[in-house]
Amino acid sequence: MYDYLIVGAGLFGATCANLLAKKGKKVLVIDRRNHIAGNVYTEKVEGINVHKYGAHIFHTDYKDVWDYVNSFVEFNRYTNSPIARIGNEVYNMPFNMNTFSKIWDDVFTPEDAMRHINEEKKEITGEPKNLEEQAISLVGRSIYEKLIKGYTEKQWNRDCKDLPAFIIKRLPVRLIYDNNYFNDRYQGIPMGGYTLLVEKMLEGIEVRLNTNFFDNKEELMSLADKVIYTGPIDEYFDYSLGKLEYRSLKFDTKILDQVNYQGNAVVNYTGHEVEYTRVIEHKHFEFDSTSPKTVVTFEYPSDYEEGMEKYYTINDDKNNALAEQYRELASKEEKTIFGGRLAEYKYYDMDDVIKSAFDCVEKL
Repeated sequence: MYDYLIVGAGLFGATCANLLAKKGKKVLVIDRRNHIAGNVYTEKVEGINVHKYGAHIFHTDYKDVWDYVNSFVEFNRYTNSPIARIGNEVYNMPFNMNTFSKIWDDVFTPEDAMRHINEEKKEITGEPKNLEEQAISLVGRSIYEKLIKGYTEKQWNRDCKDLPAFIIKRLPVRLIYDNNYFNDRYQGIPMGGYTLLVEKMLEGIEVRLNTNFFDNKEELMSLADKVIYTGPIDEYFDYSLGKLEYRSLKFDTKILDQVNYQGNAVVNYTGHEVEYTRVIEHKHFEFDSTSPKTVVTFEYPSDYEEGMEKYYTINDDKNNALAEQYRELASKEEKTIFGGRLAEYKYYDMDDVIKSAFDCVEKL
């Protein structure tokens, strides 16, 4: 009945569906959730587009990807400039001259900043043995203690001394007064929300929601010549080699009867005085100054439990080795193509997801 069955209506699945349909292929998209757009799904609350599964800021250096998403909806000029708060202190992110001049009273020039950083880095000699030593060897103890340690320990639920060094391979040190988090040439948020973007991508394509691929796997696969699968790779193979591990998130979203709660879309909380890692005020993503109310989301890192969303891969030796075994199984599947964050057990930025889908369709 179909040329392609696409399992998952997130960015990878929607991009593949859109491009294949443009080539005249008959496509069916299914998703176990009751909505399209995967983790970039946005919903209207009090007239504000709320990022249901955490903040998503689109940024890319790929002109073809930027042109592609802008062919469906217009993107605004939002620039990601998060604030870091620890106790009663506030700092600019990423680490730049605004940050350094606040941490050290005598920093006014890049040379001043590097003098402090280089002096503090000296405490680590030899190869860093854990994340704490790795971070200090890159940016010094002052920045590590205030802006890295607490946030990272909350994120992974482990002491930084017990985390492997490779998690922080590098940390950006920008010797300029610029709070733009990303260096990419293009950046913004789709006006009207990400759900609108994916709706436009899937226009004219059959979509079945509340449809679990594994409830009727054989029957669904028989509907199409080829399957593009974007779900968890270990689940596809019925966890035959064991389960891959993930970190998850819990969200506490509140509607507040005030115009402006924190003055910024994203505020990171880098200390242990609160359990959440960041607070998102959604209206600031689209420069909304007219809504009489605001919607804020408190984000709590969490161990993954059955039934929760799988957000972050655990990139340790054990899980990477297991993922490689599953990829080997996937390479032998003749009918099914695996793509996207869960199917490849890989952390992807949104633009890389779309670029990967471009490559997938090109190969097909």
